[in-house]
Amino acid sequence: MKIHRKSWCVLVVLAALFPAFSLAAPKAHRTAVAIKGDGFLINGRPTYEGRSWKGHNIEGLLFNSRMVQGIFDDANPETVSRWAYADTHKWDADRNTNELIAAMPAWRNHGLLGFTINLQGGSPEGYSKGQPWLNSAFTDDGALKPAYMARLSRILNRADELGMVVIVGYFYAAQAAHLTDEAAVVRATDNATAFLLRGSWRNVIVEIDNECDIGFKHENLGPERVAELIKRVQSKQEHGQRLLVGTSFKGAVIPNEAVVRASDFILLHGNGVSAPEKIAEMIRKTRAVPGYTAKPILFNEDDHYNFDQPENNLTAALSEHASWGYFDYRMKGEGFDDGYQSVPVNWGISSDRKRGFFNLLAEITSAGPKH
Repeated sequence: MKIHRKSWCVLVVLAALFPAFSLAAPKAHRTAVAIKGDGFLINGRPTYEGRSWKGHNIEGLLFNSRMVQGIFDDANPETVSRWAYADTHKWDADRNTNELIAAMPAWRNHGLLGFTINLQGGSPEGYSKGQPWLNSAFTDDGALKPAYMARLSRILNRADELGMVVIVGYFYAAQAAHLTDEAAVVRATDNATAFLLRGSWRNVIVEIDNECDIGFKHENLGPERVAELIKRVQSKQEHGQRLLVGTSFKGAVIPNEAVVRASDFILLHGNGVSAPEKIAEMIRKTRAVPGYTAKPILFNEDDHYNFDQPENNLTAALSEHASWGYFDYRMKGEGFDDGYQSVPVNWGISSDRKRGFFNLLAEITSAGPKH
């Protein structure tokens, strides 16, 4: 088939901005995540292979952090000024991604193997009722925005080079409400899945919703029907690959049977769970849900710290052989250096709270030097 020069130029531009349009064979990546029983494998070997801490086996766990604003932008001209950098007095989405990528080796050197990036972010103000900003990798009809996906590609590629796993979240309630209808949700799901599969990244697992029971506008994103989307993503294959998929519920909530049965891994949230023994109890209750079979249990959001104490939510999770994820946002009265979810983000290990997490993680995983 003859391709006219003008059409070829368009395809080349799309391929540069949007790897799903690539004309070449898929890139050979270095890092592949898999699941065996209740543990994660990277390149066929258990994570933290042979490692235990204070008598607890951590082999197969995926310690992670909520870095959901890695591709953040704001299309609302009335709110974008809120995220201005102090030195330039303006917001810069590419700078945000560049600085995240620059920080990733330090995270990895402290033993972090996973982090969450959301296509619709999270609240850049921590917890907020009204969310007028417009931050989504999807148009209202479910198409992908190339600029967002270009930033995501760069993060996935760097994570691949570092041997890290990225939990890619598709939907966040405040932004998913802008999708036109359930059909747009399905189109967005299919488009995001096709993008990840055609890019041939093997270091990606998928979280359909951030907290499916938080009050999504569209019923197919809610707890009674989200298993439909989990199965839909699982049914898609390219280059002999399918994606590993789950979804999360609110803090302290045990997933329902349909989600437990459908998911490749179980996502839990520790928000609102201040007693470490309750974290352990959540894990035991999840394993008791009808239909549960051996599969990883993974916290990827918990805003409780106390890392200097002998018992905290992180240590409670690993004591039950479950992975734990750090959720860090800027609390009232704190400065720029605090909070990975609060925009503009300082992606470094730059606050006492961050250092507390990463130093404990380095000790647990026997990783590199402490900060």
